[in-house]
Amino acid sequence: MSAAAKYRRPRNNRLVRALTVAGTGAAVLTLSLIGATGASAATGTTSKAASTAAGYSNNLDGWIRESLAIMAQKGIPGTYNGIYRNIIRESSGNPKAINLWDSNAAKGIPSKGLLQVIDPTFKAYHVAGTSFDPYDPVANITAACNYAAARYGSIDNVHSAY
Repeated sequence: MSAAAKYRRPRNNRLVRALTVAGTGAAVLTLSLIGATGASAATGTTSKAASTAAGYSNNLDGWIRESLAIMAQKGIPGTYNGIYRNIIRESSGNPKAINLWDSNAAKGIPSKGLLQVIDPTFKAYHVAGTSFDPYDPVANITAACNYAAARYGSIDNVHSAY
Protein backbone atom coordinates (compact mmCIF):
# COMPACT_ATOMS: atom_id res chain seq x y z
CA MET A 1 0.00 0.00 0.00
CA SER A 2 1.51 3.32 -0.99
CA ALA A 3 1.97 6.12 1.51
CA ALA A 4 -0.40 8.32 -0.50
CA ALA A 5 -3.24 5.81 -0.14
CA LYS A 6 -2.75 5.40 3.58
CA TYR A 7 -5.70 6.55 5.70
CA ARG A 8 -5.05 9.65 7.75
CA ARG A 9 -7.27 10.78 10.55
CA PRO A 10 -8.30 14.44 10.22
CA ARG A 11 -6.77 16.73 12.84
CA ASN A 12 -10.11 17.95 14.16
CA ASN A 13 -10.91 14.46 15.53
CA ARG A 14 -8.78 15.23 18.59
CA LEU A 15 -10.99 18.21 19.37
CA VAL A 16 -14.16 16.16 18.79
CA ARG A 17 -12.88 13.40 21.09
CA ALA A 18 -11.97 15.91 23.80
CA LEU A 19 -15.42 17.50 23.65
CA THR A 20 -17.09 14.09 23.67
CA VAL A 21 -15.14 13.01 26.73
CA ALA A 22 -15.87 16.30 28.47
CA GLY A 23 -19.56 15.99 27.58
CA THR A 24 -19.69 12.42 28.88
CA GLY A 25 -18.02 13.49 32.11
CA ALA A 26 -20.56 16.27 32.54
CA ALA A 27 -23.40 13.83 31.94
CA VAL A 28 -21.99 11.39 34.50
CA LEU A 29 -21.48 14.22 36.99
CA THR A 30 -25.04 15.43 36.41
CA LEU A 31 -26.45 11.91 36.83
CA SER A 32 -24.41 11.42 40.00
CA LEU A 33 -25.73 14.65 41.48
CA ILE A 34 -29.31 13.77 40.54
CA GLY A 35 -28.90 10.31 42.05
CA ALA A 36 -27.41 11.69 45.25
CA THR A 37 -30.28 14.15 45.61
CA GLY A 38 -32.80 11.37 45.00
CA ALA A 39 -31.12 9.11 47.54
CA SER A 40 -31.20 11.72 50.28
CA ALA A 41 -34.84 12.43 49.53
CA ALA A 42 -35.63 8.72 49.97
CA THR A 43 -34.83 8.71 53.68
CA GLY A 44 -37.33 8.88 56.51
CA THR A 45 -40.93 7.74 56.13
CA THR A 46 -40.59 7.08 52.40
CA SER A 47 -38.14 4.20 52.94
CA LYS A 48 -40.33 2.70 55.68
CA ALA A 49 -43.40 2.79 53.44
CA ALA A 50 -41.44 0.91 50.80
CA SER A 51 -41.03 -2.19 52.96
CA THR A 52 -43.32 -4.84 54.38
CA ALA A 53 -44.00 -5.37 58.09
CA ALA A 54 -41.33 -8.10 58.01
CA GLY A 55 -38.78 -5.64 56.60
CA TYR A 56 -38.70 -6.84 52.99
CA SER A 57 -39.03 -4.50 50.02
CA ASN A 58 -42.66 -3.93 49.09
CA ASN A 59 -42.15 -5.06 45.52
CA LEU A 60 -41.89 -8.33 43.58
CA ASP A 61 -38.36 -9.02 44.78
CA GLY A 62 -39.31 -8.46 48.42
CA TRP A 63 -42.51 -10.51 48.19
CA ILE A 64 -40.60 -13.46 46.74
CA ARG A 65 -37.87 -13.19 49.38
CA GLU A 66 -40.39 -12.97 52.22
CA SER A 67 -42.26 -15.98 50.84
CA LEU A 68 -39.02 -17.94 50.57
CA ALA A 69 -38.26 -17.18 54.24
CA ILE A 70 -41.70 -18.46 55.29
CA MET A 71 -41.35 -21.47 52.99
CA ALA A 72 -37.98 -22.34 54.55
CA GLN A 73 -39.54 -22.28 58.02
CA LYS A 74 -42.40 -24.54 56.86
CA GLY A 75 -40.27 -26.92 54.77
CA ILE A 76 -41.84 -25.91 51.45
CA PRO A 77 -39.34 -26.30 48.58
CA GLY A 78 -38.77 -23.68 45.90
CA THR A 79 -36.26 -21.20 44.56
CA TYR A 80 -36.33 -17.53 43.72
CA ASN A 81 -35.90 -18.30 40.01
CA GLY A 82 -38.70 -20.87 39.95
CA ILE A 83 -41.12 -18.51 41.68
CA TYR A 84 -40.12 -15.50 39.57
CA ARG A 85 -40.43 -17.42 36.29
CA ASN A 86 -43.94 -18.60 37.15
CA ILE A 87 -45.08 -15.19 38.38
CA ILE A 88 -43.98 -13.49 35.19
CA ARG A 89 -45.78 -16.10 33.09
CA GLU A 90 -48.97 -16.08 35.18
CA SER A 91 -49.48 -12.39 36.06
CA SER A 92 -46.55 -10.35 34.75
CA GLY A 93 -45.90 -9.41 38.38
CA ASN A 94 -49.31 -7.83 39.02
CA PRO A 95 -50.58 -8.87 42.48
CA LYS A 96 -54.12 -7.75 41.56
CA ALA A 97 -54.27 -9.84 38.37
CA ILE A 98 -57.47 -11.81 37.84
CA ASN A 99 -58.42 -14.18 35.03
CA LEU A 100 -62.05 -13.64 34.06
CA TRP A 101 -62.12 -15.70 30.87
CA ASP A 102 -60.86 -19.28 31.46
CA SER A 103 -62.76 -22.40 32.59
CA ASN A 104 -62.29 -21.54 36.27
CA ALA A 105 -63.78 -18.11 35.73
CA ALA A 106 -66.71 -19.70 33.84
CA LYS A 107 -67.34 -21.80 37.00
CA GLY A 108 -67.29 -18.64 39.15
CA ILE A 109 -63.86 -19.22 40.71
CA PRO A 110 -61.41 -17.03 38.78
CA SER A 111 -57.66 -17.34 39.23
CA LYS A 112 -56.23 -14.47 41.28
CA GLY A 113 -52.99 -12.82 42.25
CA LEU A 114 -49.36 -13.20 41.30
CA LEU A 115 -49.51 -16.96 40.76
CA GLN A 116 -53.16 -17.12 39.63
CA VAL A 117 -54.56 -19.30 42.40
CA ILE A 118 -58.27 -20.11 42.62
CA ASP A 119 -59.98 -19.60 45.99
CA PRO A 120 -60.46 -23.32 46.87
CA THR A 121 -56.77 -24.02 46.20
CA PHE A 122 -55.71 -20.92 48.13
CA LYS A 123 -57.80 -21.99 51.13
CA ALA A 124 -56.61 -25.61 51.00
CA TYR A 125 -52.91 -24.69 50.74
CA HIS A 126 -52.91 -21.47 52.79
CA VAL A 127 -49.82 -21.26 54.97
CA ALA A 128 -50.26 -20.23 58.60
CA GLY A 129 -48.82 -16.83 59.37
CA THR A 130 -49.76 -15.32 56.00
CA SER A 131 -52.81 -13.26 55.08
CA PHE A 132 -56.11 -14.92 54.16
CA ASP A 133 -56.39 -12.51 51.20
CA PRO A 134 -55.56 -14.30 47.90
CA TYR A 135 -54.43 -10.94 46.46
CA ASP A 136 -51.83 -10.50 49.21
CA PRO A 137 -48.57 -11.12 47.33
CA VAL A 138 -46.78 -13.10 50.05
CA ALA A 139 -49.83 -15.20 50.91
CA ASN A 140 -50.50 -15.90 47.22
CA ILE A 141 -46.92 -16.94 46.48
CA THR A 142 -46.62 -19.08 49.59
CA ALA A 143 -49.95 -20.89 49.08
CA ALA A 144 -49.20 -21.47 45.39
CA CYS A 145 -45.75 -22.87 46.23
CA ASN A 146 -47.30 -25.11 48.90
CA TYR A 147 -49.77 -26.41 46.30
CA ALA A 148 -47.01 -26.87 43.68
CA ALA A 149 -44.88 -28.76 46.21
CA ALA A 150 -47.76 -31.15 46.96
CA ARG A 151 -48.63 -31.68 43.31
CA TYR A 152 -45.31 -31.34 41.43
CA GLY A 153 -42.61 -31.56 44.09
CA SER A 154 -41.73 -27.85 43.85
CA ILE A 155 -42.73 -24.64 42.07
CA ASP A 156 -39.43 -25.16 40.23
CA ASN A 157 -41.01 -28.11 38.40
CA VAL A 158 -43.90 -26.00 37.04
CA HIS A 159 -43.32 -24.80 33.49
CA SER A 160 -46.86 -24.03 32.33
CA ALA A 161 -50.31 -23.35 33.74
CA TYR A 162 -50.82 -25.57 36.77
